[in-house]
Amino acid sequence: MLDHSFLLYGANGYTGELIARYAAGFGLRPILAGRNKQALEQLGDELKLPVRVFALDNKAAMQQALQEVSVVVNAAGPYDFTARQLVEACIAERRHYLDLNGDAIIYDMIRTYDDAAKDSGIMLLPGAGYDVVPTDCLALWLKQQMPDARSLKIAFAVLNSSLSRGTAINTVLKLGLPGLSRIDGKLVEEPVGKRGMYVRFPGMKKKIFTMSLPWGDLSTAYVSTGIPNIETYINIHKAAWLLLKGQGAYNWLLKTKLVRGIANRIVRSQSPGPDKATRDKTNTLIWAQVSNAKGATLTANMVVPEAYTLTAMAALLITQKVLNNEYKAGYQTPASAYGAALIMEIEGVKREIVAE
Repeated sequence: MLDHSFLLYGANGYTGELIARYAAGFGLRPILAGRNKQALEQLGDELKLPVRVFALDNKAAMQQALQEVSVVVNAAGPYDFTARQLVEACIAERRHYLDLNGDAIIYDMIRTYDDAAKDSGIMLLPGAGYDVVPTDCLALWLKQQMPDARSLKIAFAVLNSSLSRGTAINTVLKLGLPGLSRIDGKLVEEPVGKRGMYVRFPGMKKKIFTMSLPWGDLSTAYVSTGIPNIETYINIHKAAWLLLKGQGAYNWLLKTKLVRGIANRIVRSQSPGPDKATRDKTNTLIWAQVSNAKGATLTANMVVPEAYTLTAMAALLITQKVLNNEYKAGYQTPASAYGAALIMEIEGVKREIVAE
């Protein structure tokens, strides 16, 4: 077992390939894994990296692959279909588990394995990428400065970029499903876009409209900060948000196999994700605000590299730490494991308190 080696499952996907290409810069050597033999071997030949081909329902092959490493990074979404299998395998084989998931429901599912992970002496840390490293660290940073905070709002804007094919496919699978918010410590279903607000993101002259959307922080920020009321928002054209207000009338249609099939075919016909030129010239903007029972508020802004670039860098940074035996056993969020300063270890990140 090499102390700079880890298993990268889903390495042939858009984000998995980015991680594989960035790994050498972190002194790491991933073993490329997944189901697509041709794509994996092509990438492995190019990067001079070993390849392991197996599906997650092949428990013998998965167990054999896990014997070679101490850390698994799951980059194979949708995580509804991959997280549980790999988490259980990692617990059984005493291997640390990281993933790039951004779904609050999946986070809460993985959290149920906390005791089992502690018994095995391993760490389970989903959300080791853009979902949710920067926002999780920002939430804890604000909580540290307002210990009595009772509410948290987080908004983000990804401008001049696009979704990866994998993220878009996951979005298709969620068409017509309800959104979420955290109210008094509990996840509560609500319509996607139930709330809208204008936000002044860092560096922007004008405020940008955002709408409520379920994001992983509804789970992770609650674990990291204990704040019982959490809302998450994303930038969107206000006209599109107004259209969503009538979603009750057509949500049934969005959930049909016909509509999802059409959307899926459209997604698969598009490019895998933003190219390097787009990633290099794009930043992701984050705004967050906490408030207490007295009505006092504290607001912060953060600028980070483009979302997919940040995902690769954050996942490799955390993998590097785990391989250096810097980890906490059990279920962890990025901030609970490594503190609010973790995100500041990534080049190009800026954060500040905003004057009210």
